[in-house]
Amino acid sequence: MVDFSKELAALLDSPHAQWLDTLAPQLTAFKNNPHGNLKRWQRVLQQLPGLTAEHLELSDTIQVGHSGEASDSDRARLTGLLQQLQPWRKGPFNLFGVSIDTEWRSDWKWQRVAPHLDDLNGRQVLDVGCGSGYHLWRMLEAGADKVWGIDPGELFLMQFRAVRQLMPTTWQQRAHFFPVGIEHMPELKSFDTVFSMGVLYHRRSPVDFLQQLKSLIRPGGQLVLETIVVDGDETTVMMPGERYAQMRNVWFLPSAKALSVWLERLGFKDISIVDHNTTSTKEQRRTEWMTGESLADFLDPNDAKKTIEGYQTPIRAVITARV
Repeated sequence: MVDFSKELAALLDSPHAQWLDTLAPQLTAFKNNPHGNLKRWQRVLQQLPGLTAEHLELSDTIQVGHSGEASDSDRARLTGLLQQLQPWRKGPFNLFGVSIDTEWRSDWKWQRVAPHLDDLNGRQVLDVGCGSGYHLWRMLEAGADKVWGIDPGELFLMQFRAVRQLMPTTWQQRAHFFPVGIEHMPELKSFDTVFSMGVLYHRRSPVDFLQQLKSLIRPGGQLVLETIVVDGDETTVMMPGERYAQMRNVWFLPSAKALSVWLERLGFKDISIVDHNTTSTKEQRRTEWMTGESLADFLDPNDAKKTIEGYQTPIRAVITARV
């Protein structure tokens, strides 16, 4: 059974304590209805070598421990166990000399986002759709007091916990992950900064989603939104067919200017389009730690500027706004 007692205790001693009213029963339901692979993934975590890093570097590669801090046998065991948590999509990580080359170069996204952030020193930060938690560690590197991630993906939870388990205790206590979606969040209005990266286009009602994000941010706090967009003006919005770049759950793709209009209509202030970037096959690609199809398989083999369905190749924008 997944134990959330430490996370709930941290939440009780935070500005978000009212979240407990809805979260506690949701976590009980999660534990009572485990994913088919959850017990197997938990066994992986239980079998990880009892290593605690002396060295920690929260930079482009999240480096936990040096290779010299683990024996060859521990490192071989660590490699075999972590491979059972594939696919690893967000990273990269290096754990006691075990290099996890993830599908996404998430450090590239962070480099595009970081220059436009409010000062995170001492802040309470939420990452909506946090994946394996890579960006949570970068937020701590940037000075956040505590970081909270939500994502309904059980495998992401296990990957996050595997990495955290190997970290020094003081860092373990500052990052928390709950396997819930934003639709299960109350209107907390308590986070200084809320990130949402790579989620908007998966929501059937994107405007409602943006309103939900707004309801989590304290007055004066910052929203950092990263999503797929299309070229166009303030009125341009595309709804693709059954698939977009082979993804089934893509609903609305606005232009960055149209997205800014949505945010303004919802009452956000200081809205800025701070980055507009075409996703490359060097940023998202197949690796030994993610052996399935990736971006190169989703593009037209005769025209890399188009998806396999004939749409414009993915462009991602970063927009910041304030409540």
